Amino acid sequence: MLMTFNIKTASRCPVSHYIYPFNINIVPGWKYIAMNCLFPTRHYITHIKMNTLLQALTLTSLLFLSISTSIHAQKLSKTEKKIIKTIEVNHESALQFLEKVVNINSGTMNHPGVKEVGMVFKEQFDAIDFDTRWIDMPAEVNRSGHLFAETSGTKGKKILLIGHLDTVFEKDSPFQEFKKEGDIAYGPGTNDMKGGDVIVLYALKALHENKLLKNAQITIAFTGDEESTGKPLEISRKDLIDAAKKSDIALGFETSTGFNYATVARRGSSGWLLEVKGKRAHSSGVFSERVGAGAIFEASRILNAFYTDVKGEEFLTFNPGVILGGTEVKFDESLNKGEAFGKSNVVPQTVMVKGGLRFISEEQKEKTKARMREIVAKNLPHTSAKISFKDSYPAMRPTEGNLNLLKILNEVSIDLNQGQVAAYDPGKRGAADTSFVADYVDCLDGLGTMGRGAHTPNETLDLTTFEALTKRTAILIYRLIHQ
Repeated sequence: MLMTFNIKTASRCPVSHYIYPFNINIVPGWKYIAMNCLFPTRHYITHIKMNTLLQALTLTSLLFLSISTSIHAQKLSKTEKKIIKTIEVNHESALQFLEKVVNINSGTMNHPGVKEVGMVFKEQFDAIDFDTRWIDMPAEVNRSGHLFAETSGTKGKKILLIGHLDTVFEKDSPFQEFKKEGDIAYGPGTNDMKGGDVIVLYALKALHENKLLKNAQITIAFTGDEESTGKPLEISRKDLIDAAKKSDIALGFETSTGFNYATVARRGSSGWLLEVKGKRAHSSGVFSERVGAGAIFEASRILNAFYTDVKGEEFLTFNPGVILGGTEVKFDESLNKGEAFGKSNVVPQTVMVKGGLRFISEEQKEKTKARMREIVAKNLPHTSAKISFKDSYPAMRPTEGNLNLLKILNEVSIDLNQGQVAAYDPGKRGAADTSFVADYVDCLDGLGTMGRGAHTPNETLDLTTFEALTKRTAILIYRLIHQ
């Protein structure tokens, strides 16, 4: 069925008095979308800025669904109703299992704890006839490892399901235990993202118990270092990327941004380190031709220029997270801690600034790096500066394939009477492991649990939606492997 909609202006997408067919095309760079409106007498092309991209897609999706859901929606089949019943029967078991894994500390740097959680999940996947393996990371990566599980077959779509075993709460954190109060569960990883891992497990359990996984290719990748990825990425993410290359679709179970949202795009992230040198001297000589400006003034110039000259491009952010300056500075990168020594009567000779960069495309990332390097190179007298970058997560762009997956998820949600699911603003999402596979497969993310306070001692899981999201996941997987 052809979608119908009308574009009234180049900047907004209100419904006008006339309805005409149109197609959505994503143009190179993903800064704009082209909406080709097929009017009777002309062919109009309007370009919409990226900040209205997902609003436009969501609005057109809702219009499409309201027109065509009655035609295309499958409603629940007898088999799907059996899946739902199995999930309901297993719900208490799922909550007990979640409590068990949350109570095992698996802070990223607690390597034995991460592996212990992996082994608990491994036992469960073994029980439903998945071939499982634990992949240890080499010493140079300084991370625990990853759990992979898979079935093989040729039926339907080849699916990669992505989660992670680690949390931000290390062994010395006071936040260690699962606690339930009414419809809210508290605990490290309840929401980010052991809850999402349990959704994957119990959705697959329901499919297995109904003998619906035969001849399907499903790969589960639970990484052990998502919260702080091991380096080099060529090693720590090799197995994940290899799994994507033999898959058609990747579904990520990071925390949900809302019951009726899913993620079709994510920004990438990189780190940067600014190192500035000045001439150490008595402060009475600062600004003189002999002494110059000193390292702190030079660092201030650079950061101010970043703010005034680089800031403003859509979906681009960069943040100086820590700064140390003075006569001497020391910084422990593994702990993100440091110390500085200086005196008010001494011109500082050293500054270091460590920060982060987030971007919607590789093109935006590289352009921003080049602009930052230009600024760093224009030094004040008797100072020098250099900036280095360390890439972490690539960007996950809003591709046509991702949007098609969203449409399928929409239909599942509507058939379950859970309402429509819209695309979430990528500017409000952090990086995740799905970004590493987005160049190889169609992706959806944010399919995990709902809650609040991720990465804080107030992390919670909304138990009222836990079972419903498991049902949604199971039916989505079932339909994908039976396409």
